[in-house]
Amino acid sequence: MNGTFKILLSALAFAGSVFCALVQSGPAWAQLPPGMKMFETTKIADGVYSFRYAFHRNMFVVTDEGVIATDPMNPKAAGSMMDEIKKVTEKPVKYVIYSHEHWDHISGGRVFKAAGARFISHANCAREFKNNPNPNVVMPDETYMGSRKDVNLGGRTVELHYFGRNHGECLSVMRLPKEKILFIVDIVTPKRVAFRNMPDFYPLDWVRSLAEIEKLDFERIIPGHGPPTAPAAAVREQRVYLEDLMTAVREARKTERNPDEIRKMVKLPKYKTWGAYKQYLEMNVERINFFYHMGK
Repeated sequence: MNGTFKILLSALAFAGSVFCALVQSGPAWAQLPPGMKMFETTKIADGVYSFRYAFHRNMFVVTDEGVIATDPMNPKAAGSMMDEIKKVTEKPVKYVIYSHEHWDHISGGRVFKAAGARFISHANCAREFKNNPNPNVVMPDETYMGSRKDVNLGGRTVELHYFGRNHGECLSVMRLPKEKILFIVDIVTPKRVAFRNMPDFYPLDWVRSLAEIEKLDFERIIPGHGPPTAPAAAVREQRVYLEDLMTAVREARKTERNPDEIRKMVKLPKYKTWGAYKQYLEMNVERINFFYHMGK
């Protein structure tokens, strides 16, 4: 690996760490559009809610015996989420499920822990937390290995599906079998190109995971970013975008190896109406070019 690519790779890693730190700090990292509230709760189905804080979303499910919550995001968001849950039900939060290991989604759970909730994640997340501790991240009380775990409470089930590495090392996709809804974080953001330089993504594994997720029985998704809910087709659309992006970069590399030129060469007009196309496409191209240059 030459010196230029070493510098660029370091810059990518730094950008990803800065992003996590900015998101953790709350609304200071980005301006909300005029008229957009800092947080809101949207009912998606009977007992199923999407909670948004700034630009992040999670899900909580109200059952006869208590609440199953997900991703507390950060301390301020978690406090607001607890207040929103109390507006819906007097039942306690029994479980908090982490979608994956990244701090911008799973910090701030102490308000739920203090109220008696048990925390659940894939076992790989617990390993990541031990290797990279954060005082705002509550360690899980319960973990699972392999590809599947069901969380049952009050006659309702939340399925946890693990598809291997894709975004980070421990991402769980959550499925509500009765409602045919998926809660899916970061690997699908409906009709938006990938975030900046795709921090902590494994491109081929991302595509593979999406293809496997498409085989699940679901009709809608609740994404970790974007609208409160979106059609199941959003998963396929994200996969196809990534495949188109990777094909275009491979073609560009047949005649050009200068990363600055490749970044400018690749255009995907099919997606020009997608969110962040102008802001992020060149960064997406750069990340995939690094992947083909370095193999990771």
